[in-house]
Amino acid sequence: MESSKTWPPPSLPSRFSPVPHRNPPSSNKKISAKPNLFIPALSLQHQRGRGERANVTSKMPAPALQSTGKFADLPFDVLARLAAAFDIPELWAASTVCRPWREALRPLREAMVLLRWGKRFKHGRGVRPDPKRALESFLKGAERGSAAAMVDAGLMYWEMGRKEEGKSLYARAAELGHPAGQCNLGICFLEADPAEPEEAVKWFFRAAELGNARAQYSLALCLHKGRGVKCNLREAARWYLRAAEGGNVRAMYNASLCYATGEGFTRDLRYARIWLKRAADYGHRKAQFEHGLELFSSGETMKALVYVELAFRAGETAASHIRDVIVHALSQPLRDCAMTSADKWRPQQFHR
Repeated sequence: MESSKTWPPPSLPSRFSPVPHRNPPSSNKKISAKPNLFIPALSLQHQRGRGERANVTSKMPAPALQSTGKFADLPFDVLARLAAAFDIPELWAASTVCRPWREALRPLREAMVLLRWGKRFKHGRGVRPDPKRALESFLKGAERGSAAAMVDAGLMYWEMGRKEEGKSLYARAAELGHPAGQCNLGICFLEADPAEPEEAVKWFFRAAELGNARAQYSLALCLHKGRGVKCNLREAARWYLRAAEGGNVRAMYNASLCYATGEGFTRDLRYARIWLKRAADYGHRKAQFEHGLELFSSGETMKALVYVELAFRAGETAASHIRDVIVHALSQPLRDCAMTSADKWRPQQFHR
């Protein structure tokens, strides 16, 4: 990789500045049940000192708010573009601002209904699975401007092998600011022939800043391996950790490795064990095997068998020999108990 490539990409911001939340000031004063309809006009003398006498010249009615008119004056095409990446709660909230907004956002609300039906047809939720009708619903939602529908339609095209059509839809969603569309577009550039890793990193970075855990993991991999950007282990470890905190299972395992080896982080075996166990509980087979080895070394043989058995069932071939060793070390009742626990095990689900 060329050493001239820097991080973060110079054309992109290093952070998005969040809008600060302001709490209302606390007060012990009694609040009148009747609103004060008049605001006294105070003199400059009163504003300068709290103890000085106020010079009340007149009582003027409060000016009427002009915000509704300003909202209504926003061009519909600009509004539709801004709302294209909204989720359902955000879209409904925007639709209640004023009547012109409600009318302007009608196509997007219709797109949300089509998107929901598309997912039902795709996954067979309450209806018979029908990929053709699912794609039709997603495309109709995309025609109405929904970035989420563009992503789902693009994914179906990608799975069907029509990758150029899928990439085109991802690009439309990415330009509208949809994080999953940006991440998927980055993967398209990374898997292209020839690959375009610099473009991939650009889109991974945008989606990662918006909180997409898969993009954060993909960005960390690029930084770790020096693909499309100069290798930076410290930044890679930081993005692995952010992706892990966002629920990405592979990032949990890689964060554990960073803490265990001291790559990008100060070496900390306690945090390494925490993230290894978390990855194992979320279903990472290699993490299950390694966590099982740790338990076996510390004398927790039955628990060790549960995790090694899970890794073996998930296809971790290295777990086969250790599994046999642990089985022979346990009595039959303990073996049966461990196997029952493995049968009942389910991966943890991530909740924000």
